[in-house]
Amino acid sequence: MLKTGKFAALAILGALAINPAFAEDKSAAMVNGVSIPQSRIDARVKVATTQGQPDSPDLRKAIREDMINLEVLSQEAVKLGMGKDNDVAQQIELARQSVLAGAFVQNYTKNHPISEAQLKQEYNNLKSKLGEKEYNARHILVETEAEAKAIIAQLDKKAKFEKLAEKSKDAGSAERGGSLDWAVPNNFVPPFANALTKLKKGEYTKEPVQSQFGWHVIRLDDARDLKAPPYEEVKPQLQQRLHQQAIQKEIADLRAKAKIE
Repeated sequence: MLKTGKFAALAILGALAINPAFAEDKSAAMVNGVSIPQSRIDARVKVATTQGQPDSPDLRKAIREDMINLEVLSQEAVKLGMGKDNDVAQQIELARQSVLAGAFVQNYTKNHPISEAQLKQEYNNLKSKLGEKEYNARHILVETEAEAKAIIAQLDKKAKFEKLAEKSKDAGSAERGGSLDWAVPNNFVPPFANALTKLKKGEYTKEPVQSQFGWHVIRLDDARDLKAPPYEEVKPQLQQRLHQQAIQKEIADLRAKAKIE
């Protein structure tokens, strides 16, 4: 019953892409007369360290050996004519585009920093959407209104909610006696949230609640004041969120200017 927001995964490219614009520099190794530039090794080291690996002689040696292996294999593939294979050529082109797209994302992020004022505004906006309370609720989801009314009738006769929830269509919560754990109303679809917030502790809905998922019987186990995480704690996530939104808008603007047939 949770709503999920979708963000484009393009920001991942920024973390993975290696800047292709290498200047001529010192050679780290030569393979059949072909130089592996030191800058390429350094770029791989940089990626590894951003993923938590400490920069060390062993790491640099391992990366150098890996780059030599890649060069040996790629040279042999070219000798065998694999570069002319259509599938291989398409993969190479996709890799090229991914690196360029990643470089664009990195450059855009660098040149369009998110201000402190923007971050705090986003924080306050999200806080206002969360509300002042969070709820610990259970529900039973069924196909028809008649089924939901039958469940309510059983609850009126002191049937155990958790037992009845075992047959809920929501398999995830059914395994937990219908429990949805602590959540804010904004996490649920509107009909569900509206019904939930009207309940008192220990009460269940006396009329079935319809949503796009089916018919619900909801019980409120508890409610408490919402304690939003401090601004500094969520600041990195807010920054990433706003960067993603800005990049999505830039992509939309570029698509609008492009001639797409």
